[in-house]
Amino acid sequence: MFKLILLFVFIYGATGSILPPRFYSPGVSRIVGGDDAPEGGIPYQVSLRSLFNSHFCGGSILNKRWILTAAHCTVGSSPLTITVVVGTNSLKKGGVQYSVEKIIVHKEYDSGLIMNDISILKVSEDIEFNEIVQPIELPEEDTDPGADLVLTGWGRLSYPGNLPDKLQMINLTSLSVKDCKNIYTFISPVFDSQICSLTKSGEGACHGDSGGPLVENGKVVGIVSWGVPCARGYPDVYSRVYSFKEWILENMKEETDNVVNYLMK
Repeated sequence: MFKLILLFVFIYGATGSILPPRFYSPGVSRIVGGDDAPEGGIPYQVSLRSLFNSHFCGGSILNKRWILTAAHCTVGSSPLTITVVVGTNSLKKGGVQYSVEKIIVHKEYDSGLIMNDISILKVSEDIEFNEIVQPIELPEEDTDPGADLVLTGWGRLSYPGNLPDKLQMINLTSLSVKDCKNIYTFISPVFDSQICSLTKSGEGACHGDSGGPLVENGKVVGIVSWGVPCARGYPDVYSRVYSFKEWILENMKEETDNVVNYLMK
């Protein structure tokens, strides 16, 4: 039954390849039911662009060299094919572009089960911080059911939807993993290392939001991963950043240590 349902929901992705709509995969548009984000109000938001400067996923600035995003946004990609754009709410103008030096995808990422959907990107030079470009902190504690969340991104307004320009934002509420699992019983597994959000039908994430930040109290707690497109009254599912905090810190530190050791040789 599970396989039949997944076959039924397969669709053609925005890039022309067959993609499961559980993924909020490369596609350009905006959050369903959201509003224009204030200019400079989401300074940690980044746009991941292809070689042709086309937005395909979102991400978050962690520090001067590292970007947090989803594994399904970067798996199989070369650093040469991705650029990171910061400091703009527009997909058409503004911002500063950085090339990517390294991609680290979680070794236990499973595209079938959509587990461990997290990766980090190292840009090739320090990001210059200012009023509209700033890092966001990792969470100090886990997210509880009923928490107030903020989602931002350039995902679709509807599915299918028109191409937008302005960054969108929306207020959401977290759902317990237990309730989320019950809703998705016959569609897809949900894991404790994920956060679900559900407000009402007509509001939520969509294609193009993948990899983008879900924020609670000014800290990034989720990474847009998958859902039933789009805003159909099913929960949106995010990688739970708190569950991967140690992995994030260890990989950033290991890469920095490797560089230091190399320079000292």
